Amino acid sequence: MKFPGIRTGMTLTTRHYVTDDETYGNHLPDDMEKMMSTPGMVSMITLASVKLIDSHLPDGFISVGKSSDVIHEHPTLVDSTVEVSLTVTEFDGYHVTIAAEVSDESGVCGRGTHVRSIVNKRWLQLKMARRIAER
Repeated sequence: MKFPGIRTGMTLTTRHYVTDDETYGNHLPDDMEKMMSTPGMVSMITLASVKLIDSHLPDGFISVGKSSDVIHEHPTLVDSTVEVSLTVTEFDGYHVTIAAEVSDESGVCGRGTHVRSIVNKRWLQLKMARRIAER
C-alpha cells in the first residue's frame, strides 16, 4: 500500500508546557526533581510525531514507535515552555525517520531521531490478541 501523504521534508513544530508529568524517571534528589526528564522529552517527541504522521494515513492504519535515539543536552525546568520541531528525513514506504529538536527559552535542550512504523491497525490488534492468548 502507498502512503502518498507522507514525504521527506514534512515538518511540524509544537509547543508544550512542562509539568510535573514530564519529571518522572529523574531519580534525582528531592531538591533537583523539578527538571524535565529524558523519558519526558521522548514522550513529547513521540506525541508530536504521531500528530505529524497519523493524520496522513488512510483509515485503518496507524504509526507505532520503532526506536528513539535522543541526546538530552541541557536541563529544562518545570513551568517552562518547550518547542518540539520535527522533520521527516526518510520514508521507505513503511518506516518514517524523523529528526527532532527540543528547545526551551534558553535554547536547544535535546535532539535526536525517532522512527515510526506504519501498520494496519486490525492486523496489530490480531497480533496483540495472539500474544495475550499465548500467556
